[in-house]
Amino acid sequence: MLRWLWVSFAIIGLDLLTKQWAASNLAVYQSLPLFPYFDLTLMFNPGAAFSFLSDQGGWQRWFFIVVSSLVTTGLVVWLLKLDTDERLTATALSLIIGGAVGNLIDRVYYGYVIDFIDLYYVADGCLPFFGSRVKEAVNQCHWPAFNIADSAISIGVVLMLFDAFVRGDKNSI
Repeated sequence: MLRWLWVSFAIIGLDLLTKQWAASNLAVYQSLPLFPYFDLTLMFNPGAAFSFLSDQGGWQRWFFIVVSSLVTTGLVVWLLKLDTDERLTATALSLIIGGAVGNLIDRVYYGYVIDFIDLYYVADGCLPFFGSRVKEAVNQCHWPAFNIADSAISIGVVLMLFDAFVRGDKNSI
């Protein structure tokens, strides 16, 4: 199932290209509106998802590098052991591997992950996990900024869950 790693390499390439573009063309925290409720906003995240552990003084960089490396290695081993008919699982694993490596490269080289995709909605109060920003007298509720690697990981996880529920365990009674 090594042939599925082309998906991972495509995600890594696209992730690196888009992050390089964002870092070269956007100012930090300055929003570039693209569509309603969708901006490009350059941010640097030294933590994990939702900026978890982002304020810990630097040790988290090495922690996330080690964890990401171990998980990626485990996922590649899992991918290699799949049967040829497990295409959905192979696709999911390849997406997750590509996303994990894309963010791992950022952590190794910069010490943080480059995020730039900024989705939001307008409301009086924000739901959990959405940060509030007042812009032009309107309260915007922003999902934490993310990137192509994060998107690939999320899509991969959704595909794995879908596969688990639809296909289920072949060996169950």
